[in-house]
Amino acid sequence: MNLAQQFETLSELARSGQVLPFWQDFFVKFYQAFLYNDRWLQYIEGVGTTLLVTAMALAIGVILGAVVALVRVTHDQQHPRHRNPVLGIVNVLLKIYVTVIRGTPMMVQLLIMSMVIFASSRNFTMVGALTLGINSGAYVSEIIRGGLMAVDPGQMEAGRSLGLNYITTMVLIVIPQAIRSILPALGNEFIILLKDTSLITVIGGKELLYAAQGVMNRTYEAMFPLVGTAAIYLVLVMIFSWLLSKLERRLAQSDRR
Repeated sequence: MNLAQQFETLSELARSGQVLPFWQDFFVKFYQAFLYNDRWLQYIEGVGTTLLVTAMALAIGVILGAVVALVRVTHDQQHPRHRNPVLGIVNVLLKIYVTVIRGTPMMVQLLIMSMVIFASSRNFTMVGALTLGINSGAYVSEIIRGGLMAVDPGQMEAGRSLGLNYITTMVLIVIPQAIRSILPALGNEFIILLKDTSLITVIGGKELLYAAQGVMNRTYEAMFPLVGTAAIYLVLVMIFSWLLSKLERRLAQSDRR
């Protein structure tokens, strides 16, 4: 008797009112949560969407955060007597953006984006990715700004004394040195984003938790879909944490050379 036949037999006994032993009940619930009608494929599809949303959100966050950080650092490094008024206004607006995003819950931001700003859109997954990216941009900007400000100001002065302009000095001298302190923090931001993708299921985003909820609605059993989802997230986080630790060790080795 194969697994499918065993499942059908035991399910029939359960429906007839017979109390199954623990291991048989465990098997029935596990089978209907992951194996029945190839439901494991729904989890695989959810993982793919989760990783895609995470990558998109991180890309948006890094680009947006880099722009915000560079503008703010440029403003802060201006000579007090030669400040650009336009840059000052932009800096104030960016400060407001960072303050608002970091000071409000992501769940509220998701609901505003899906029910107010993009109320007519039905691509909830992309709306969720955009929202996560905008949210991440505020935190990434502080990561990058902190990395840039940590570089010795003498490096900028040395570049300018060699005749390089501000942008060239930043690109060739300051940013390469800042990357060593920025990359590990960006890796942590990636892991945070990976876990935060579960929030977009609230607005209808079709990621891993959404797949688990679909199985729950069909089986009326919550434990195995939710525990399985948690286990998948844990495995993904452990894999990326391991990769991040290898990156940090590689950077530490390059610093000692």
